[in-house]
Amino acid sequence: MSQTYQNPMFEQVKLAIDEIRPYLQGDGGDCELVSVEDNGTVHLKFVGACGGCPSSTATLKSGIENHLKEKVPGVREVVQVF
Repeated sequence: MSQTYQNPMFEQVKLAIDEIRPYLQGDGGDCELVSVEDNGTVHLKFVGACGGCPSSTATLKSGIENHLKEKVPGVREVVQVF
């Protein structure tokens, strides 16, 4: 998933994630932005308590993905990488 250039949405996605990061950190976890593809797919990696949480899929889809779609035009999907 390495990119030779940075997608223009990358910084916008990064800022939007920073808005919700305190909620993840409040539960002992966090996420790392791995990449943003040209097609609007965002790749995130959960760390800390979020990495092994059974609710991480719900957090990813219902929380993070919805937030990013609302804040960053062009985000189509958020997927977790391990």
